[in-house]
Amino acid sequence: QVQLVESGGGSVQAGGSLRLSCAASGYSYRRDFVGWFRQAPGKEREGVATILTGGGWTLYADSVKGRFTISQDNAKNMVYLQMNTLKPEDTGMYYCASSRRLTLNSADFGYWGRGTQVTVSS
Repeated sequence: QVQLVESGGGSVQAGGSLRLSCAASGYSYRRDFVGWFRQAPGKEREGVATILTGGGWTLYADSVKGRFTISQDNAKNMVYLQMNTLKPEDTGMYYCASSRRLTLNSADFGYWGRGTQVTVSS
């Protein structure tokens, strides 16, 4: 069974950076993807970025292209989300999740972490 634990959230001013970490276990690095999602109060969960845990395939939401970078380190069983040039609209609870598809559709992700809060102030 896949297990996911997020960390690295916090409060930052607009223009700042944060790096989120997702400790993943129980997955197949050849077949499984890990994605990052976020959800702001009163809004639907939004896919941010997805990566093949074996490397080589990534997918980003248009809203974060050029600012966020997803990466993986199989030796450490970790997936990261480097977030630069943060904006207040990036505020939300950030979750990592696993899927067998390169997608940003939350319905395609079967295992989820509990989330880490990111707050960006203007």
